[in-house]
Amino acid sequence: MFGAANLFRRIRNLFAIRRDQPELVIAQARALAWQVPLMYVVVLANAYALAASHLRVAPLWLNIGLPALLTVVCAIRGVGWLKIGRAGVDPERAARMLAGTLKTSGFLAALFAGWSLALYPYGDAYQKAHIAFYMSITVIACIFCLMHLRGAAILVTLVVLGSMVVFFGTTGQPVFQAMAANIVVVSAVMIVILLTQYREFSDLVQSRVTLTQKAEEARRLSDENDRLANLDSLTDLPNRRRYFAELDARVEAARQSGRGFVAGVIDLDDFKPINDAFGHATGDRLLIEVGRRLKAFDGAPILAARLGGDEFGLIIDAALEPDALRVLGRELCASLQATYDLRGVRAQVGASIGFCPFPSGADTSEQLFERADYALYHAKQNGKGAAVVFDERHEAAIRDMAVVEQALRSADLEQEMSVHFQPLVDIVSQRTIALEALARWTSPEIGPIRPDVFIGAAERSGQIVEITRLLVAKALREMRAWPMDVRVSINLSARDIASMENVRRLLAIVSESCIAPHRIDFEITETAIVCDFDQARDALAAFHELGVRTALDDFGTGHSSLSHLRLLPLDKLKIDASFVSDIEHNPTSEDIVRTVLQLGRNLRMECVVEGVETEAQRDRVAALGATVMQGYHFARPMPAEAVPGYLNGEAVSAARRRRGRGAGPDVWDGDFCREAG
Repeated sequence: MFGAANLFRRIRNLFAIRRDQPELVIAQARALAWQVPLMYVVVLANAYALAASHLRVAPLWLNIGLPALLTVVCAIRGVGWLKIGRAGVDPERAARMLAGTLKTSGFLAALFAGWSLALYPYGDAYQKAHIAFYMSITVIACIFCLMHLRGAAILVTLVVLGSMVVFFGTTGQPVFQAMAANIVVVSAVMIVILLTQYREFSDLVQSRVTLTQKAEEARRLSDENDRLANLDSLTDLPNRRRYFAELDARVEAARQSGRGFVAGVIDLDDFKPINDAFGHATGDRLLIEVGRRLKAFDGAPILAARLGGDEFGLIIDAALEPDALRVLGRELCASLQATYDLRGVRAQVGASIGFCPFPSGADTSEQLFERADYALYHAKQNGKGAAVVFDERHEAAIRDMAVVEQALRSADLEQEMSVHFQPLVDIVSQRTIALEALARWTSPEIGPIRPDVFIGAAERSGQIVEITRLLVAKALREMRAWPMDVRVSINLSARDIASMENVRRLLAIVSESCIAPHRIDFEITETAIVCDFDQARDALAAFHELGVRTALDDFGTGHSSLSHLRLLPLDKLKIDASFVSDIEHNPTSEDIVRTVLQLGRNLRMECVVEGVETEAQRDRVAALGATVMQGYHFARPMPAEAVPGYLNGEAVSAARRRRGRGAGPDVWDGDFCREAG
C-alpha cells in the first residue's frame, strides 16, 4: 500500500509544476521560450513533408485541412512563448505557460499521431514507411525540445509511442513491428537521459540560487559591516570614522564648488555627574535622546555624529556668517538643555559648541576640526552653555600657544622653572600655617610665561607630569628652611593621579625629601576627580597611607557631589575665589560660602577661602565663620628665597620665631628622614 502510494507520488512529481521553486520555473520558461517554437517548426515541417508524400492519394481535407488547422494552434502557442522570451517573465506567468504547455502537449501529440496514422490506408509501402519515420523522428525531436519540461516530454512520448506501438504492432508487418520496437528502445533511453539532464538542470538552477543567496547575504553582511563600521551603535548617528570621512569629502567638494560650510564640535556640560548619580544606563539613554534631538533639529542642514563619550561633531551645509552661527549655536544649546525624561529620571545637561567655517577659518579637514575644537575649549573656559566661532583672535592665540609648546619641549625646566609661594593665613592666630607652591617659568627665548598659559600648554602636550614632579621636589627642598609647623600645598593635575605609577613616583619624591609627610597637602581639582573617580580615590588613599594630607581645590565650581566628599579621603576644602569676588554684593555667593563652611565643620574638614583681596572681603568671610584664608590681601605669591624673611617678619609670631632660632635645625624632619632611610 505504501509502495503504491510512494510510486504514485513520484509519478505525480514528474508532471508537477514546481511553483514552490520560482527560480526553477523561470529558468524552465526561459529555456522553453525558444525551444517550444522550434519544436513546432520541426513538427509542422515534418507534417507538411508527410502531407506532400500523400498529396495525390489522400483526401485533401485530411491531407491539407487538418495540418492547416494544427498549424494555427501551434502558431498561437509558439507566438505566446516568443513573447515571453522577449519581454521577460515573472514566476506566476511562467508557471501558467508551463502548465498550459503540459496540458496542450498531450492533446497536440494525440492529434498529430492520429492524423499521421489516418493516412496509413492511402499510401503504398513507401508512404506507409514514411508515416513510421515521421512519427519516430518527430517524437525524438519533441523529447529534445521539451527536455526542460520533463512532464510534457514524457507525455508526448507516451501518447505518440503508445499509439505507434499499438497500431504498427497490429499490422502484421514484421518490418513495422521491428521499427516500433526499435523506436521504443531509443525513446526509453532518451527519456532516461532526459530525466538525468533535467535533474542536473534543476540542480544547476538551485546552485545558482544558492550562490545568489550567498552573494546577497555576503552583500548584506558587507553593507551591515559597513553600517556598523560607520555608525554609532548607541545613538544611531554616524560615528567618529564616518564624521572625519564626511569632513574630508566636504572639504574636497567645497574646494571644487567654491561653496563654504561649517564644522562644529559639541561637548555636553555636567554629563558625568548624571552617570555617577543615576548610572550608565541612564547616561546612555540621555545620549540617545541627545542624538535624537540633533537629528530632529529644525534649522540649517546638519550632519550630526557622535565622536565618543559625550562629544558630538557637526557639519553644517551652509556658509553662515559668525552672527548667524552664534544664533544657530544658541538654538542648538537650548534644544540640548531642555529637560530629559529618562524612565522616571528627570535630568538636565548643558552644551558648549565650537564652530569653524570653511574656508575662512581653515583650509584642511584636520585644521578645521582642530580649530572647531579650540573654539569649543574657549566656550567651556569662558562660560559653559555657549557657542564660540573660531576667528582671528583664536588664530593668534593658537600661534602663541604653539610657540609656548615648542619652547616648553626644548626647555631645561630644572634650570628655567622656579617656585613661588603664597601664604595660607589663620586669622585667629594671625600667622601663616601653610604656603601654596606655584610654578613659574621664564623661557630664555620668549621670557616669562604666564602660569595659566604654560600649564595649559603642558597639559595639552603631556609635560604636566614632569612639571609637577619638578615642582614637588623643588618645593620640598625649600621647606627645609621653614619652621616645622608650616605646611606646603601643591596642586596636582588630573594626569598626575591618572595612574598608580604616577602616584608612586610622587610618593618616592616625598620619601626622599626628608620632609615629614604630614606637612604636605596635595590639592586636586573636582575635574581631576570626575575624570576617573575610582583612580582618584585610590590615589588619595595612597597619599593618606604615607601621611600626606589631601585637599579639594576650587570647590563649588566643578562636578563633584556630596557623595564624593563622603567617599574620598579628603582633609581640606578650598572654596573657590569666584564666590568671594562678589560676596559684598551678591547674597547668593555669601550663602554658598556660609553653607560650604558649615559643611566643612560637619565633615570635620578644614576650609580655606581663596581669593580674599580686600579688608571688607576678609571681614565678611570671617563673619561667616572662616578662619583660614588666602589671597592678595595677605600676600602675593613670592619667590622661594623670600619666604623665610616673610615668615620671620610676622609680628604676631615673635615668640615662635625666638623659639625657632634657639631650637636649631629642623630636628623632626631630620628624624623622619633617618627613619625613612
